[in-house]
Amino acid sequence: LSLNNVPYLEQLEELEKMFHEDHYPDNEKRKEIAAVVGVTPQRIMVWFQNRRAKWRKSEKLHVKSNKKHPTSSA
Repeated sequence: LSLNNVPYLEQLEELEKMFHEDHYPDNEKRKEIAAVVGVTPQRIMVWFQNRRAKWRKSEKLHVKSNKKHPTSSA
C-alpha cells in the first residue's frame, strides 16, 4: 500500500481514533470497526494487538527517558 492512498490513511485515522477510545475492543466492537473500515474483524484484532505492543513499547521508552532526565522540583 502506498502512503498516498487516501482510503488507507482514512482507515488508519479511524483505527487510531478507536484505539484512543478503547485499547481492548470486544468482539462486537471489532465487528463494528471492521464494517466501518472495510476489513475483517480478524484484521482488526491483529491491528489492535500490534498497536497495543507499539503503545507499550513507547510507554517504556517514555518512562526510561524520564528516569534519565528527571525534572527538578525545586
